[in-house]
Amino acid sequence: VQLQASGGGLVQSGGSLRLSCVARGFSLNRYTIGWFRQSTREEREIVACIASNTGSDGSASYAGSVRGRFTISRDDDDNSAYLQMNNLKPEDADVYYCAAVRYGWCKKIMDYWGKGTQVTVSS
Repeated sequence: VQLQASGGGLVQSGGSLRLSCVARGFSLNRYTIGWFRQSTREEREIVACIASNTGSDGSASYAGSVRGRFTISRDDDDNSAYLQMNNLKPEDADVYYCAAVRYGWCKKIMDYWGKGTQVTVSS
């Protein structure tokens, strides 16, 4: 049972990246999925969170710092989730993690975590 995050890389300020998160060994369709970031920050920050489409409404929420620039989505047929990041800024540079929780909303303690993927933004 694992989550695999990918898609990080080096991009210039103003550029875009799309992160992917694939679940293996379990079905994501009943899980709330979140993208987090942490490396230099003191605390892991919830970047975006999306509810299940099964038993919930598939709604999403965002950190204020990324709202309007990032979009979280999910494809339950592919057992995957995504984070489209546009107009990236140097302060977005970080290690990004995907995570899933069966009950409740995104929080510091999730049921499953993927390994991080590094996002670097050059100014």
